[in-house]
Amino acid sequence: MSDFLVRPGYAANYLVRAAVTAPSVHNTQPWLFVEEGRDRSLEVHADATRRLVLTDPFGREMVISCGAALFNVRLAMRHLGFHAVVQSLPHQGDPAFLARVGWGAYGPPTLDEELMYRALARRHTVRGRFRRDPVPTPLWEELREQAHAEGATLHRLDVGDDRRRLAELVRIAEGVHRTDPGHSAEHARWARPVRRPRYDGVPVDVSGTHPDATVLAGRDYAGVMRNEPSPARRWTARTGLVAVLSTDRDERPDWLRAGQALERVLLYAAAHNVMAAFHTQPLEIPRLRSRIRETVTAGGCPQMILRLGYATSIRPLPRRPVAEVLRVGVARADGVPR
Repeated sequence: MSDFLVRPGYAANYLVRAAVTAPSVHNTQPWLFVEEGRDRSLEVHADATRRLVLTDPFGREMVISCGAALFNVRLAMRHLGFHAVVQSLPHQGDPAFLARVGWGAYGPPTLDEELMYRALARRHTVRGRFRRDPVPTPLWEELREQAHAEGATLHRLDVGDDRRRLAELVRIAEGVHRTDPGHSAEHARWARPVRRPRYDGVPVDVSGTHPDATVLAGRDYAGVMRNEPSPARRWTARTGLVAVLSTDRDERPDWLRAGQALERVLLYAAAHNVMAAFHTQPLEIPRLRSRIRETVTAGGCPQMILRLGYATSIRPLPRRPVAEVLRVGVARADGVPR
């Protein structure tokens, strides 16, 4: 019997159930997992068929999404009391093969690891405004430490010139995407009608507010801008804490590292009831990303723009079934088993 007809082991199913709770751009869920047989190790691959060709031409956001899923695999192993042995980008000739994760030595999880593991089901992306309550400074410092533990830097942009400049770049980038037919079509491909639910993409009614209702412009999944170019009210006080995640370099290993750092930050925040909203639009336009690197991250390579705060409401998005993303055997770079 072919290896591909063999059911994955219990451990692999357990790890992938944790992995698929990770966030991804447009909820594309661009990952594929391969068990190497008898629960020996788990491979993490990027599914290139789900890359946003225009929005993400180099696959940076795709790899960041997979990096977030990789962190969840590591965290699930820690919950079971084992250290994860991670080999990043194990085959240079296969850029979609992002990591091989093996079972390491036994060691009880730390309190923080258990807090983050329990937050896997609680963490959800917010699209809209937050409550007025500010994120406490001690928690912010802890989030910076979590990012640093994964080799990334989390920059805080308080109310002032830096945040205004970033907000303007987000607005410009979102305007470019909204008026470009190619980007609009790619965006629409992942916007799901309310009455036709899917395991991926973003429902058009995911947010009950105008996409520009906060200081940072959001993506217009419902096409609100066609009938209402400007929001009735902009909730400046409910924008939340604005932050930028950066890495020292900007290669594929750095993108993978950024995804792990991002998920670590998100889960630690969710464990303390703080959620995140994402605004990657200016990072998808090279000239605007360069400006953020020059003015915000002090030369560091910006990988993610996010807002952090206490959610007024949460809309969980569906995930692809484990059976759809987990294989036994070897995966090709295009995501098709062989």
